[in-house]
Amino acid sequence: MNIRMKKFDWGDVSGAIRVWNQVVEEGVAFPQMEPLNEESGAEFFESQSYTGIALDEESGRVVGLYILHPNNVGRCGHICNTSYAVDQTLRGNHIGEILVKHSMEMGKELGFRILQFNAVVSTNVYALRLYEKLGFTKLGVIPGGFLMKDGYYEDIIPHIHEL
Repeated sequence: MNIRMKKFDWGDVSGAIRVWNQVVEEGVAFPQMEPLNEESGAEFFESQSYTGIALDEESGRVVGLYILHPNNVGRCGHICNTSYAVDQTLRGNHIGEILVKHSMEMGKELGFRILQFNAVVSTNVYALRLYEKLGFTKLGVIPGGFLMKDGYYEDIIPHIHEL
């Protein structure tokens, strides 16, 4: 599989929603509880500082995406935040790594100095391994900071990386 990164456009809406909603519906990584539809999805992806789309070059299919936006405003506006989604049928193919690296480049290009993850769920071992590999710093643990789909509260581990 050959992955090409591009900026979100309206032609990506259906594929981006499909992949995003997979993660939302799993209920173990994203804080969102409601899936996106065509209208809310287009508005959501367009409202970000940058939405990166990972396309399979051969099929043209959306295989992953990320959203990048400020984590705060004013004196903390130099810190960005991202969320990543990979097609559940293609996980394990290093698409997440491509997304994270691309988001770090874009964050820097957009003038951000720090990338912060607010809520990496402690059971998301693949993400935790990737962030460690890429040099992110763990900021500690927030006990019970994430409500899992099954009603259990799981710990979250915020991370940062200087861009």
